[in-house]
Amino acid sequence: MSDTELVLRSTRVITPEGTRPASVAVADGKITAVLPYDAPVEAARVEDFGDDVLLPGLVDTHVHVNDPGRAEWEGFWTATRAAAAGGITTLVDMPLNSLPPTTTVDHLRTKQEVAREKAHIDVGFWGGALPDNVKDLRPLHDAGVFGFKAFLSPSGVDEFPHLDQEQLAQSMAEIAGFGGLLIVHAEDPHHLAAAPQQGGPKYSHFLASRPRDAEDTAIANLIAQAKRLHARVHVLHLSSSDALPLIAAARAEGVRVTVETCPHYLTLTAEEVPDGASEFKCCPPIREAANQDLLWAALADGTIDCVVTDHSPSTADLKTNDFATAWGGISGLQLSLPAVWTEARKRGHTLQDVVRWMSTRTAELVGLGQKGAIEAGRDADFAVLAPDETFTVDPVALQHRNRVTAYAGRTLSGVVKSTWLRGQRIVADGEFTDPRGRLLTRTP
Repeated sequence: MSDTELVLRSTRVITPEGTRPASVAVADGKITAVLPYDAPVEAARVEDFGDDVLLPGLVDTHVHVNDPGRAEWEGFWTATRAAAAGGITTLVDMPLNSLPPTTTVDHLRTKQEVAREKAHIDVGFWGGALPDNVKDLRPLHDAGVFGFKAFLSPSGVDEFPHLDQEQLAQSMAEIAGFGGLLIVHAEDPHHLAAAPQQGGPKYSHFLASRPRDAEDTAIANLIAQAKRLHARVHVLHLSSSDALPLIAAARAEGVRVTVETCPHYLTLTAEEVPDGASEFKCCPPIREAANQDLLWAALADGTIDCVVTDHSPSTADLKTNDFATAWGGISGLQLSLPAVWTEARKRGHTLQDVVRWMSTRTAELVGLGQKGAIEAGRDADFAVLAPDETFTVDPVALQHRNRVTAYAGRTLSGVVKSTWLRGQRIVADGEFTDPRGRLLTRTP
């Protein structure tokens, strides 16, 4: 072990084999060994975190950075700082809300150039599937995007139109042909159009405008297409618990479908959303407490694979008190780990579970075999968490560009003490290093 550059020690290290006292040896940005806590190791530097928990850096595969083109909404510099402050060491950027959207190789290169010098953490990219870009899907795949996002209902931005069922089948067939992954915002436009549409500040009216059956029908249609085409699909930001039996049955039949949900669906409820508080608006919407209980049960039994933020910020002026017209999106990068941990521990789950949902399985979803676990050969990406410490969310302390948050004033458990990327501490106690992130591409 004479070549070891760094050893990180804790009485609680979360590894694939369980949580235990350990020393983690690092060299050249990689984990070289996970040893007993008191193992004698020659290293240039040793950091002992005592009883604070050492966990693998989180991997967030659903983030809207909006850069270039709408960088006033967010941007790579602020998004990746917020992520790092929250223990996230890898994110995968969504293809829309930037101008141009990531729907051609040239557009991908434009986004990569913008991100290259600004990223505090590692960043990968999704491509987009639009009605008119089937010819661009394979080139984007070959250029290294991790998969392709499609909407089945209007996206909210004109430059990223949704797919009808025929267009969905065309894109899915093309993507399945080269073994790619299609990720889908699944709400059926016909059910949305038929739902009551009332503007104004009442959250109950907004909730009625995005009914569960819009999600359920879209997911059923997606599953049917995936089964017919032998395609691999992923359901984004599942909100409706009514769709869970459809998903479980599809998997039992061998359909290759995975599912994510988000911290806001797991920690916030419709009953507590104040009228006019559009910081709580997202699509699909935050639903009732009974629905939330079923989402947690599905996480526990594996029907839901993972938890991601769907960080979708905007400028404050777009968050009006009219739920019909306010921008739909919740900013959650910096707070996702403590938000989920606060609720998870109340429900009897462990940090080992949280790591599985927010790091291991998200890394597996996009094929990042070097991320998502503390074991030899993986990248030396870590978060150090004081799980029993609490804090009250103050928007002023947030790192994302527009400090609008649905969590303002909430007391959360779990304070991220430091975050490490390839063996380098990138943030500790609010102090950041220069950007050290790399741009990631899908590997064959």
